[in-house]
Order: sequence, then C-alpha cells, then structure tokens
Amino acid sequence: MALSGSALADRIHGGWLGRIAGNMLGKPIENGDHWTRDRIDRYLRRADALPLTDYLPALEPPPDPVEFALRPEWQSCVRGRIHGSCRDDDVDYSVLGLHLLETHGPGFTTEQVGEVWLLRLPYLQTFTAERVAYRNLTAGVKPPLSATLDNPYQEWIGALIRADVHGWVNPGDPQRAAAMARRDAVLSHTGNGVYGAMWAAALIAAAFTADGPRAAVASALDRIPPRCRLARTVRRAASLHDAGVAWADALAQLERETAGLPWIHVVPNAAVLTAGLLYGAGDFTKTIALTVRGGLDTDSNGATAGSVAGVLCGAAAIPPQWTEPLEDRVRSAVFGFDGARISDLAARTHRLAVSAGRQGLSVGSSPCDTSS
Repeated sequence: MALSGSALADRIHGGWLGRIAGNMLGKPIENGDHWTRDRIDRYLRRADALPLTDYLPALEPPPDPVEFALRPEWQSCVRGRIHGSCRDDDVDYSVLGLHLLETHGPGFTTEQVGEVWLLRLPYLQTFTAERVAYRNLTAGVKPPLSATLDNPYQEWIGALIRADVHGWVNPGDPQRAAAMARRDAVLSHTGNGVYGAMWAAALIAAAFTADGPRAAVASALDRIPPRCRLARTVRRAASLHDAGVAWADALAQLERETAGLPWIHVVPNAAVLTAGLLYGAGDFTKTIALTVRGGLDTDSNGATAGSVAGVLCGAAAIPPQWTEPLEDRVRSAVFGFDGARISDLAARTHRLAVSAGRQGLSVGSSPCDTSS
C-alpha cells in the first residue's frame, strides 16, 4: 500500500509514543550493574508480571529493599501511577532534535547542534559523553575536538539515543537519516558511538518501508562500516535469531562475546536492542518487554525499541495500556517544551518529513499484533 499523509502521520506518532512508553517501562530499573536479566525476571515473578504486558508493577513494600531497589523516580513511572511521561534524557534529546530541525533545517551543522544544547538544555540534565561535550563547548572547544577532549565515554550509548528524530523525518531513506545522525553524533562521540547513532537513525527510517524488523535491521546495517564492532555484534545477534536460538540463550551468548564493556557502552546495548526487535517480531508489547528484560541501559533500549516498533505498527495499533497513561503529555528539561503534547510533537515532526518530500513510499502491511 502507499504511505499516504495520514498513514505517515500515524507511523511518526507511533514512533513518538513508542519511544516514550519504552523509556517509561525501563526507567525504574535503569542500572545495568544491579538490574541483571536474572534480577529483573525474579522481580517480575515476585510481582506475578510474567509475561510482561504492561508497565512495571510496584512491589510495596519491596520484599528486599536492597535487592529490588528501583530508581528514585519509580513512583511516577510504574503501573497505576503514571500521569503523563516522566522527564528523561532519552526523550529530551528527541525534543531537542525536533527543535534543531525546525530551527536550522536538515542541513544543520554540528556547531549548530552544540549551540542548541547550550541555549535549550540544562547542563545538569546531561550525562557521560554529553556532559563532557557540553563542558568543552562552554570552554570554547569546538567539534570535533569537543568529542575527544577528556572524554572517556566516546563509544557509549548517548549519541544513539539522540538519533530517532533523524529517522522519523526521513521515512524510507536510511542513508539520509544516517548522514544527519552522524552530524549530530560527532559533537560528543567517536567510532562505535557515532556508528550507533547512524545505525539507529537508519533503523527507524527503514522501519517505515521494511517488511518487519528483520528487514529493517538488515537495511540499517548497510549504513555503517561492516567491520566495525557494532556491525559485527548486530549481525551476530541476527544470526543467533535466524538459527533458532532461544532469546535468553542468545542474550547469554552475546553477553559473553561483549564481556568487559561497560553497561552503558553502545555495543552490548545494541545486542540487547537487536534481540528485542527480532524476537519481538513486530509485536509492540513483546518487543519492548523483551528489550527491557534484556537489561543493561533498560530505559534507553526500551525507548529505541519502542520507537522502531511504534513506526512499524503506527500509533493506532499500539495497545492502550501503553498510551493512555501518558495522557498525551511529555515532561522535558528542554526549555520551552515541558508539558508539550505528544500529538503536537508528532505533528510537527510529520510536517518536517513532508517538507522533505518523503511521501508516497511503498510499505508492507503493519506487523503489529494489537491483541497484546
């Protein structure tokens, strides 16, 4: 079928809703050193929440406040307590990326990315590589040196979480999406950190026209160097899936092969994300649930998985238990955007995609299962 204006708008809206819902699902347990896959599933079993089909339930009081210690923000992002989204950097950067494109257009420069950060984003709401780059910018250090000076986080996941908007505004054009994400990423990252952003943007752009997540993953891989560690890890995750290896066994194998990397490094997180997408098979609920249960940077991975699955399905097909608690509102640290309507952010993103002349694309039928 043709991707008409209304269908494109629904897919972009689905990407926004999916990103926010996936982020909210993973946020209470975002600590990869503590919240291992085993601990996450033990928590869910204690809460009688396996299979996971809704936001994380709260155990009150927790049976062990040390073993099952949730993040401080848990009270506003667990099942039954959600009234609009929590603030989180994984969503702030999507908002900031939208503002960047509305202000400077698709031909923005890396220097303009830095200017937008300084004007709109509070320093203490940045972390790891982004905080280093921000500090470098305030000292007058310009890109690409802003990414390398005193920065031990150059290949962590930060640039990947900024990439979604570049995919949303380039539906069906993963090459252009990856090129835009690269210009954004080099402000703060190098190597696999940059490739992660390019891969994620291409993955989301490909999801608009791909026949399911497997095809989107394959298309995105074409946009990064084939011998980089990120590409090799994504291919390995796909090969385990294609060989029929069970999800938990595949993750155990991938964990062994990426051992020694920090839990916020982009490579092991790309493995968890790829497994969630492939084993989720286009089902929105299963995709974000498996991705978050995979551990590591749970809110970032859940957000990107939700974005891809939301684009594949469209907003109308995302089960209501994920969207209704969001109340069409987003909290954000980005100046001028706190309390914005998600539907308005999606409409503004749609206008950017339309202005780029990306309509009339050929897409497959939605693989989303609305029953879960």
